[in-house]
Amino acid sequence: MRCRSLLAALLLLAACSGATSPTPSVVPSATLAQTPTAAPSATPEPTATPPRVTVGHVARVMIADLQAMDQPPQFGSSQPVGVLGQGELVTVTEGPDVVTHQRWWKVEVAALIGWVPDLVTGQAALLDIAEPAARDWNVWAATTSSTLPAAVAALPARLYVPNEADASVTVVDVATRSVIDSLRTGILPEHVTPDWDLSRLYVSNYGSTFMSAIDAPTGNLVDPIQAPFAYNLYFTPDGTTAIVMAEEVDRVDFYDRVTWQPLGQLPIPWRGIDHADFSAGGRYLIASTEYASGHVLKIDVVTRSIVGDLEVGGLPIDTKLSPNGIVFYNANQGRHGVSIIDPISMKELAFLPTGTGAHGMAISRDTESLYVSNRLAGTISVISFATRQVVATWPVGGTPDMLQVSPDGTELWVSNRYGTTVTVINTVTGAVIDTIEVGRQPHGLTYFPQPGRFSIGHNGVYR
Repeated sequence: MRCRSLLAALLLLAACSGATSPTPSVVPSATLAQTPTAAPSATPEPTATPPRVTVGHVARVMIADLQAMDQPPQFGSSQPVGVLGQGELVTVTEGPDVVTHQRWWKVEVAALIGWVPDLVTGQAALLDIAEPAARDWNVWAATTSSTLPAAVAALPARLYVPNEADASVTVVDVATRSVIDSLRTGILPEHVTPDWDLSRLYVSNYGSTFMSAIDAPTGNLVDPIQAPFAYNLYFTPDGTTAIVMAEEVDRVDFYDRVTWQPLGQLPIPWRGIDHADFSAGGRYLIASTEYASGHVLKIDVVTRSIVGDLEVGGLPIDTKLSPNGIVFYNANQGRHGVSIIDPISMKELAFLPTGTGAHGMAISRDTESLYVSNRLAGTISVISFATRQVVATWPVGGTPDMLQVSPDGTELWVSNRYGTTVTVINTVTGAVIDTIEVGRQPHGLTYFPQPGRFSIGHNGVYR
């Protein structure tokens, strides 16, 4: 088939019964733990301070996946809390410093004040909301502006296109839409992935024992990274770990992101592990096994283990988390549409037919829409996150594969997998604006630089 968070902070919660709240009875009450006071220095500062759960505020439970512990957590102080349900409103109240209950809960919350992966055992993303009806949390909030990160703001816009059949990366000047360079890579280059800190771009060479590395400021090749059979590459949101999808050998490889020393390997029992996206807090990945097996996996990136599995059938490929962090969208080339998956129950909630060969995905700049490439149909479908429905399908021709949205959100840049071109599409009308000749079998292109605090991998996915 091929030649081929938001960072979360922690609130520590203890299970209890009969918790009360001083707020009106229309708001279900519970008590949330006190938050850590400092975040690790490795975490980039956000451009705007996200909402924070504090005493006296109202919070909504966005994701409920609480896992009990026998012993209290050894971090900060904690307070008792009632059992939380998804969508429930809770009020932060005062509470005792010492908890005597035998069962403890640890959860992730959507407040960017720390990243402590060893303390995260479940998902219960909470949103501080003074006006619940007026505001919802957005995992992709840092990518909604056209403003570029300071570290790369002065760099000229470039499109890096890996050409699988040519063992090269074509470099396109976005302003002039002209080819300005060609870089030699390893065998079967598949995706160009910006590093977590945006300092480099890595090329996954599926047929080689190394990934090519490009210096972001100069655009020049630098020393390669030893990572065999790399098909795709991801980074944990805290920036500590690089995750290589070694599809050829059915394995996920974990590396120290800075030193590239191996940290561990996770064998996958199904063929074709290749695409993934992180949960809102980054504790786990939802990943696809493309070939024949039709399985979507939940991988805990801390324990490096498979903790969930859903057989959707077909050929599941690209995956994206919804802006509210509640569900994942998974393109399925064999079923010709998109699955909506609940990552807590690991069940398919709905299936949206899009077009023959549904393959790649990208989120619109305003995060209201999901673009889906239908590679065999030669179309792009648009899904509304609000309605979870297909609202448009654009006939663009070619064999559209991987997608990138321009920083201003007006253009969609698309590789044509079984051709030699990249197509530029107007995101308002769906009309083809331009077609650019690159190399043979262009694949996981990246438009760089882009808005966002850091890269979580693939062909340029940012948070």
